[in-house]
Parts: sequence; structure tokens; C-alpha cells
Amino acid sequence: MTVIRSPAEFNSGDLYVDLRDSVGVPLFLKCEGFNFARSIKLKAATEMVEGAERRGVLRPGRTIVESSSGNLGVALSMLAASRGYRFICVTDARCTLSSRRMMQALGADVHVITRPHAEGGFLAARIDHVRQILAAEPDAVWLNQYSNPDNSGAHYRRTGPEILAAFPGLELLFVGAGTTGTLMGCARYLRDRQQNAAVVAIDVAGSVTFGGPAGVRMIPGLGTGIRPEQLDESLVDDVVIVEERETVAMCRELASRGFVFGGSTGTVVAGARRWLARHRPGEDVTAVAIAPDLGDSYLDSVYNDDWVGKLPG
Repeated sequence: MTVIRSPAEFNSGDLYVDLRDSVGVPLFLKCEGFNFARSIKLKAATEMVEGAERRGVLRPGRTIVESSSGNLGVALSMLAASRGYRFICVTDARCTLSSRRMMQALGADVHVITRPHAEGGFLAARIDHVRQILAAEPDAVWLNQYSNPDNSGAHYRRTGPEILAAFPGLELLFVGAGTTGTLMGCARYLRDRQQNAAVVAIDVAGSVTFGGPAGVRMIPGLGTGIRPEQLDESLVDDVVIVEERETVAMCRELASRGFVFGGSTGTVVAGARRWLARHRPGEDVTAVAIAPDLGDSYLDSVYNDDWVGKLPG
């Protein structure tokens, strides 16, 4: 029996799905959406909040402010509600309606940016809005997931060890790239443990993270319009770029097998399958992909035919 007093106390880190029968390649999917925040972002949110508390930056009466495309905002809304903080989430028009409603149900103030910057897109516009809030509210604390070492530290201390404990013979790890906190934390952990597994980053078309041209992206989560401050490409062995229509197709393919995952997960699995089919065809390798989220926040987008019909391309 599991008994908790705070929603952050429950976060299943040991659930994997063997996708071999579902996608036709040897791939274990680490499911990170089985917690009250419904995504892997609960780890980073918890570590960033607790780090700010330890440093004395965040204390009773102060307001947390953060830029998020959705999942981190939900996680911080949950933590703020459970710890008695006010929370302002700055998101943009791509954030799913269900994520916005969840944040509001948890008591967060949600500011939605509707116009991207000419350079840097929605992310640059969100960060500008965060700075305006900080100027207007002296008690506001920006956790800044984009440069906060506790973001990647959460995965160095938690996600990386969980994976290596479950798969000591790990050969390949596939990780989606957003802020690159998960990617960098896991990659550094494997390097420091002298584990020679290859780390393959999965990014989306239109993201500038690995030097590609900026483009329109409709699915929130992975990809960015500004190169992440935390990214160290020397820790990445390869990169796969996935088109959003490929993401949708993979999400629906998994759903046809009974697994309803989010857009970030669909992107990671699509990229991992393509990489394995091209580079390790027919081989029985030990490969793990990280599933950041579940699909309940994407029912009005990735799983909605009308919305998918509006995707470019």
C-alpha cells in the first residue's frame, strides 16, 4: 500500500513498456507520466522548487513565475498549490486547452502569449513577458528552467540512475530535446558512470536546438526557437529530426495498440524507430526511450482530426 501526504511524493519511476510488438524494433519505453502532474516535468519542477527553497530565494509569501509550453506549468501549479505559493505560468497559444485548464484548476494564473517574436518565436516572447512580471512584482521568483542546473540535475540524480538500474547493459538511450534538461542530465550520468551507451537526441523539425532552421511548430513540448543554454553537444552521439506529421502518426499507431501517449512521446518513439531501423536493422539491442508524458492533454490536438488537418505540410 502506498500512502502519501503531498502529490509530489508519488512518481512511478520503474514502469517500462516493451514496444517490440507495437513498433517492430527492440525498444523499451520508460513511462514518466504516472504521477499527479502527468509528465516527467514533475522531477525538474520539484528539484527547482526545493533548490530555490534551500537557497532562501523562494520562501513563504513569494510568487513563482515560469515560462512553459504546458507540462512544466502543470507540475509547478501542483507544487505551488501543495506548498502554498502563488504561481504565474507564462505560456503561448500552442499550449493545450486541457493543460491550461489544469493549471487554472490548481490555482495558477495563466498568461497566454499569442504573438511570437520575429526571432526566437514564442519562447522569446514568453521570456520577455516573464521579465515584465519580474519588473512589476518584486516578490516574484523566476525558476528559469532554461538555465537552472536543477533542471538537468533532476535527471542526473533520478532518471539516469533509474534507467541504468533497470538496464545495466544499456546500449542505446533515446531522449527528446526541449530545454535539454532531461537529455543533458541522463547523458552526463551515463558518462560519469563510464557507461558507453550511445545517447541519441530526438528533436522536431522547425527547432533550432541542433542548428536547423526555425520553423512553425504546433505540438508543444520538444523543440525550441532559442538554442538551449544547457546543451553540450559533445554528450550527444546522434540527432534525429522528426516532422510533426510523423509524430501524429506514431501517437495514433501506439493508440491503436491501447497506449495513448502525448506528442513528445510520439516524437521520441518515431525518431527511435527510424534510427534503429536504419542503423541497427535486425539486431537485438538493449535500447530505451524516455516517454515524457501521457496523451490525455492531447485529445483536442494530436488525436483530433480537424486539428491535425491544419498542420503545415
